[in-house]
Amino acid sequence: MLLLLLPLVLIHVEQVEGISAVDLSVLREIKNGLTDITSSSPNAFFTTWDFTVSDPCSSFDGIICSSFLPRRITSLTLGTGGLAGTLSPAISNLTDLTQLILFTGIVTGPIPSQIGTLKKLSVISLTNNRLTGSIPISIFSLPFLHTLDLSHNQLTGTIPGSISGLLGLKVLILGSNRISGEIPPLPTELLHLDLSFNEFSGMLKRMPLTLRYLSVSGNRLWGPLMSNNLESLSVLVYLDLSMNRFSGPIPSSIFRSTLSSMFLQRNNFTGGIPQPQPPSSLFYGPGSTVDLSHNSLTGELTGTLAGVETLFLNNNRFTGAVPKEYVDSVYSGTIRTLYLQHNYIAEFPVEEGLALPDSVALCLSYNCMVPVEFMACPASAGGMISRPVNQCSAFNTSMA
Repeated sequence: MLLLLLPLVLIHVEQVEGISAVDLSVLREIKNGLTDITSSSPNAFFTTWDFTVSDPCSSFDGIICSSFLPRRITSLTLGTGGLAGTLSPAISNLTDLTQLILFTGIVTGPIPSQIGTLKKLSVISLTNNRLTGSIPISIFSLPFLHTLDLSHNQLTGTIPGSISGLLGLKVLILGSNRISGEIPPLPTELLHLDLSFNEFSGMLKRMPLTLRYLSVSGNRLWGPLMSNNLESLSVLVYLDLSMNRFSGPIPSSIFRSTLSSMFLQRNNFTGGIPQPQPPSSLFYGPGSTVDLSHNSLTGELTGTLAGVETLFLNNNRFTGAVPKEYVDSVYSGTIRTLYLQHNYIAEFPVEEGLALPDSVALCLSYNCMVPVEFMACPASAGGMISRPVNQCSAFNTSMA
């Protein structure tokens, strides 16, 4: 009879154990360090964290546990309604954790360096809070890290060179912080890189060939763009180098229809827009955007960008007549936005009696030409329709 009862007793003991005692203790520490921003709301995040229940794995918001006993927390998502406070270093005791996610809130203080001891982590996402200090160097040695998103905080310091050893890292998002220094060599299989709105400096060096998304907007990067560096990024579809100090010509190799979102505005680029090779070979298509505004680009426009849906070429030094390809694209609705204001354009050949589509925004103000009717200019274009004649003469153009 004793032998028959023994299995039943063992089963009862395992069910009572439920979640790991270590992990349950960590949850208590986490709750002690954080509080709901809207604690009076019935939907406040910690409302479900009742430590008297028998099975936190099935009742606590934001946790996922393993299926075997004692159950360990494998995923922790904190604060879907917004939290304040600080992150507890006790998180490092969740040794089976693969995902750590913190939703938008006002959590302050440093990222606990102990997080770097969680060797199973594949996703760290601590975005839109007020975290300070540098990124713990231990994070850059996590062997299975796939995604690191620490954007929209107040982080400082630099990216250590050891990041290149994260061979499994695919997504790195550090935008809107105060991180400085040069961009070090990055993991070779990276797909998505966002370092925008930080304080990075130096030249743009060779990037991983696998990149599909690259944004370094709003930094202090400078120097010419190396053609071979960008040309080799053959699968890149999104490029944002805007609001830096880049100079010299724009490499002709990046004018390709597969790179359908390209933002190079507010730099010091010079030279012109190259002819497509072969001619008329580019078709950017719906949804494409190219912004080359607020640079020092010169020469006459080529047909290279005539298929772009949203095109900003304003505040440069372009001269001559707008090519027929652009005019046809505007009137067919292929180009939905064309900003050419604040250049030295001499002519936009309009067919009499042909109405501009309602969906098109065209701005040609402050050029060396007779104003075109039906223009839709932004307020930033100013109220002056044409340039003074003496400015146009300096660029060997004349009023049309």
